[in-house]
Amino acid sequence: MLYYFLHIHPQNSFLLCIRNLSTAVFIDAKSCSSIADCQKTHVRAIKSDLFSHGFFGDRLVSAYVLCGRSDYAHQLFDEIPNKDLVSWNSISSAFLKRGNATESLKLFSLMRLATNLKPNDVTLVTVLPACAKIQAIDEGKCIHSYVVKTGFSSELKVVNSLINMYGKCGSVNTACQLFEIMPVRNLVSWNSIISMHTQNGFAEDAINIFNSMRRNDFEPDRATILSVLQACANLAVVRQGKVIHGYIVSCGFGLDVPIATALINMYAKSGNLDTSYEVFCEMINPDAIAWTAMLAGYAINGQGREAIFVFACMVDKGLKPDHVTFTHVLSACSHSGLVIEGKNYFKIMAEIYGIEPRVDHYSCMVDLLGRSGLLKEARQMIENMSIEPNSAVWGALLGACRIHNNIKIGKEAAERLFALDPSDPRNYIILSNMYSATGMWRDASKVRALMKERGVRKKPGCSFIEHDGKVHRFVVGDQSHPETEMIYMKLHELTRKMRESGYVPKTEFVLHDVDEVEKGDLISIHSEKLAIAFGLLVIRGGVPIMITKNLRICGDCHSMAKFISLIEKRRIVIRDSKRFHHFANGCCSCGDYW
Repeated sequence: MLYYFLHIHPQNSFLLCIRNLSTAVFIDAKSCSSIADCQKTHVRAIKSDLFSHGFFGDRLVSAYVLCGRSDYAHQLFDEIPNKDLVSWNSISSAFLKRGNATESLKLFSLMRLATNLKPNDVTLVTVLPACAKIQAIDEGKCIHSYVVKTGFSSELKVVNSLINMYGKCGSVNTACQLFEIMPVRNLVSWNSIISMHTQNGFAEDAINIFNSMRRNDFEPDRATILSVLQACANLAVVRQGKVIHGYIVSCGFGLDVPIATALINMYAKSGNLDTSYEVFCEMINPDAIAWTAMLAGYAINGQGREAIFVFACMVDKGLKPDHVTFTHVLSACSHSGLVIEGKNYFKIMAEIYGIEPRVDHYSCMVDLLGRSGLLKEARQMIENMSIEPNSAVWGALLGACRIHNNIKIGKEAAERLFALDPSDPRNYIILSNMYSATGMWRDASKVRALMKERGVRKKPGCSFIEHDGKVHRFVVGDQSHPETEMIYMKLHELTRKMRESGYVPKTEFVLHDVDEVEKGDLISIHSEKLAIAFGLLVIRGGVPIMITKNLRICGDCHSMAKFISLIEKRRIVIRDSKRFHHFANGCCSCGDYW
């Protein structure tokens, strides 16, 4: 008589104990860490006449997959007699756990074509995450149709998987529709919809849904907290972030490494480095990820020397930096113009720590060299790359060419980018702007025409500012805000005061072939300026005005923010798509190096 006992190990390994009166065969997925271990167990199983039992075969197939030998797993799976749905689900799940979502999806298709077996809820909650991982939206839609036809749309975990799949594939509206019609929701449902909005760039909606979840008497768990903290970081909403921080403390979550790291990141991306450092100091044993988060906070805020100091302290503590750490160190050097230091870290990364340069590292180095005016050296680095340069690398070179107005190299970089990613509007805009800045209006017009021909649309510039628990959004020339009249009155007052103090509009940043008067009018209503005027109206003195911009800040807005900080005696913080600018007393933390 055969007895089966399955014990799940706390660290996601399992012990399968199969007893047959005089014979026992043990499979431990943790100990079967090599192909040799799996093969020995396989041989013992055959000798014990246990392999003919499907339960044993399923587990051995999974062990082969988890050990990285999909070829042996497939061969063994083919030999299993009378494979049932559990067998197919087991191998599909094993491939997904191994990170091979494509193979998991292929097995699902093969099962549907080669057998009469019908997928159950376990099958669906395995194959839908596989679709999500590789963004196979068409396959996901087909599975969704099957779910509706077979009545699985009433299964909560299946609908949660559908929401997650559509969210990971960028189909936000479909995911929201599924969430809205759910008769019953659980915490996983709420977490999925919050995470989806955060990942797809709808941070404000993610925060609103989190608040709605609380009103519906659902208590957040660790996954909820991490998602909503990321949303707060993306939008730089300090007040909401502080509320969540208070909740974390009051509910006894404790500052474990993931939550503390998320708080460090949130405060840093809100321009509040002092609080980031306080959270970091409260950690008992910060790991390399927490140190890297603190380092990254200094880097994005343009404090390169401080970032380098954090790196040195991290190494002194005996923690080994990884490729992510070096990405942030090199980024810190780039934002602060630390060319010698950046070259040194790029060198020791491979020579001392054995980390081969990745695309992100090359991108930072090209940005560092290019921003410093070493465009030929940056171009040479791309030529000597050990891997194929991607759009981030060529984009860094194009951005540097924009700063130094090098049309020749910039045109080459732009053409490379058009080939790599023809749908990205930023590359067309930068090249067109470079032509416009030098009066090459015909070439600028050609780039705009190419953009139109390819159906590429410019992303509108938006600025966000938090006040009274609400996020206020502005676009260029915005007239939709309830306080529009007061905002424009304040803006006109600021412009008058600045002109009296010597401010001259930088009309070269208006990249249209119009006269100077019209250029002055166009540049005066940028979204950052409107947000600053609103902030001055509603945020009390002594409190920094924090603004988030989805694109790079233009030179005139940068100049104007410096003047306003001096005239109004206010600290203004603007986070654009690349970095922070802290304005105070007529100066910017970037030292005009951006």
